[in-house]
Amino acid sequence: MRLASLCTSISRSAGGVGPAVHGLNLALAEQGVEVTTHAAQDGDAAGGLAEWDSMNTSLHPVRTIGPIDFQCGLAEALRSAAPDVVHLHGLWLHQSMVAKRYPGKDGVKAKVISPHGMLDAWALQNSRWKKQIALWLFERANLEGASCLHALNASEATSIRAIGLSNPIAVIPNGIDLPEMAPRVDHEGRKTLLFLGRIHPKKGLSELIAAWAIACDKDKWLARDWQLCVAGWDDGGHLDALREQIASLGTTESVTIYGPAFGEEKDRLLRSAHAFILPSHSEGMPMSVLEAWSYRLPVCMTAACNLPEGFSSGAAVEVVTDPHGLADSLVENLRDSGLGARGDVGRTLVEQRFTWPHIARQHLAVYEWLVRGGAPPACVSGSGG
Repeated sequence: MRLASLCTSISRSAGGVGPAVHGLNLALAEQGVEVTTHAAQDGDAAGGLAEWDSMNTSLHPVRTIGPIDFQCGLAEALRSAAPDVVHLHGLWLHQSMVAKRYPGKDGVKAKVISPHGMLDAWALQNSRWKKQIALWLFERANLEGASCLHALNASEATSIRAIGLSNPIAVIPNGIDLPEMAPRVDHEGRKTLLFLGRIHPKKGLSELIAAWAIACDKDKWLARDWQLCVAGWDDGGHLDALREQIASLGTTESVTIYGPAFGEEKDRLLRSAHAFILPSHSEGMPMSVLEAWSYRLPVCMTAACNLPEGFSSGAAVEVVTDPHGLADSLVENLRDSGLGARGDVGRTLVEQRFTWPHIARQHLAVYEWLVRGGAPPACVSGSGG
């Protein structure tokens, strides 16, 4: 099986899609798939290339024309790779324009598209007019031509159907690598509630900081016993406004803006935290929550994170984005002496359902079905027509 994987960027600052593609492709390569990975030569992509060596990764120079960043040489590289399957991760960019020609060209037998939450209602409303133009110009034809669409969960599958796509859909979650565990370390005698991800309005950070101030004012013990750590990279220039908000609310003693954290820094943050929070407005399937569970962290998250098994299993508590409602949840749950036990449940949940070898076997079953025929795998739903 020869697979060409198209990823917008492998830069560490590009968000959760890159790590998800890395984990999947590495697990596929270990299961005998001949993987080639294609991405833009942007940001710190070249610096992280060593981590992608086993996926035969090619970085393509970018040429910007109008609103589109064209990856020079991508189409030619795909022809040279002669894949059985092209798997596109993400939408709206030049890679979709190239992928639109597949399958049926250059010997490609099948095309799989993973929107990674980019067809959810909230995401479609963000820069709506640009996406409407892209749909008209190339993206709808690209999506309609897919042999199979990949949804991370049932909610994303519903969003895909909602825009009128009738392709088969494979529902397969993201995965995670399991870290070795060690005892937690308190920081300055206080416990840490950690946010780890990109700094963007979609993540509900402004609401979280407002809620933290309300909660600390309501119960003085919170700022004494806990601190909120916001770690991540600034996606679009939102960090200064958050800093101003923290200062204006008088929470600088209990709220820390850490900045980007990767590798050993991220590992240290996750090992020193006592709980994790993601008050997001919209997610495909957040890698950060899976990582938090893998470190045995209890999680506070919204229903929009699309991990309902976290609530049903007891690995997570549901919060809202309204600051007053979120403040009430913080006071209630950070006081809970049984909060830590939720992290143990989360670790077990990840071990059973979200490790990369398990996820890769499901993807490989879809590829083999598309190329060789036969009955569809259990994860695939019908045409929806």
